[in-house]
Amino acid sequence: MNIYDNELAIDCILLAGRIMMESGAETYRVEDTMLRMAHSQNMENSQSYVTPTGIIFSLGRTQPTRITSISTRVTDLHKIALVNNVSRKLTSHIITLEQAYDELQKIQKTNYFLPILLQVLAASIASSCFIILLKGSWLDVPAVFVAGGVGLYVVTVVHAKTRVKFFSEFLAALVIGIIAFLAVKFEVGQDLDRIIIGGVMPLVPGLLMTNAVRDLMAGHFMAGMGKGVEAFLTAFAIGAGIALVLSF
Repeated sequence: MNIYDNELAIDCILLAGRIMMESGAETYRVEDTMLRMAHSQNMENSQSYVTPTGIIFSLGRTQPTRITSISTRVTDLHKIALVNNVSRKLTSHIITLEQAYDELQKIQKTNYFLPILLQVLAASIASSCFIILLKGSWLDVPAVFVAGGVGLYVVTVVHAKTRVKFFSEFLAALVIGIIAFLAVKFEVGQDLDRIIIGGVMPLVPGLLMTNAVRDLMAGHFMAGMGKGVEAFLTAFAIGAGIALVLSF
């Protein structure tokens, strides 16, 4: 490969890793995908080091080491699946390196999230299902339906404006606690605890906790600990918001 092809391959591999990390993929999965793509381009001496905040990729002595930062992290499993599909097609030589890079750029620029109103509706339905799973009363379903939807709306809007993840989660939990308290006070709901638990379920960092455990089991201790701390801080923000309401 000439210098141009090497640069294009590195750009393509780093872009794939960045999309996956920003979409909530596990660290070991990102490293494995990047190395498979590199080996398909005859880069046998390539090395990648992935953390939740950045990616380092090197071809050894033939090219300078490249670094890309990870500034945002969301949960978008569809993008992860699309990048994996591009990686499989590249390693199977179904598409060329240029085609793979073009597809990855399109994936990065496309917003695959549903409209905010549909996300709120889905959160409301999920919260309502959780209260039934917790053997709560059907009379509490309207209250938890509202609490779950409003909570997700608050965390989405506040995070978009402030870019402070834990503050938005704290504020959303605070709003959920207030809704639950008012529902019980005005006899719209009965069980305060179950309404709160159902309402905060869409905010719970389930993917973060799962990825933290999987990375630790795969030997990526720094990434696993980092994701575990992030999940703990999210849980702490949710708990602090609810505790503030209950304390008053």
